[in-house]
Amino acid sequence: MAYRSLLTVTLILLLSACSIHKIDIQQGNIIEDEQLAKLHVGMKRQQVVRLLGTPLIQDPFRQDRWDYVYYFKPANKTADLYQLVLFFEGDHLINFNTDIPQRRPKPVKKSGDAANDKSI
Repeated sequence: MAYRSLLTVTLILLLSACSIHKIDIQQGNIIEDEQLAKLHVGMKRQQVVRLLGTPLIQDPFRQDRWDYVYYFKPANKTADLYQLVLFFEGDHLINFNTDIPQRRPKPVKKSGDAANDKSI
């Protein structure tokens, strides 16, 4: 009986050591919808930095371009890579493009609406 218990415990320990825990990997600049909505042509570089933060990539040879890059790799899933590229002329933003998907706004809960009121 002791042999069987020892074998069972050994097998459990060996099998638990085989599982690999993968974590989410998130890197770069997170750009929210509200920030993107406030971005507009004509802004000064300092205004852009206050709104979006420091760009991830500032090429010293192309100072007229800033790249905000976001990389997200959920555990056991395909990675997502999004970019926001800004172009400047002098101190002013002249153009930008992005592939950041726009998230739909969350529905607003109306007060007094019994169907939406889920109190715990």
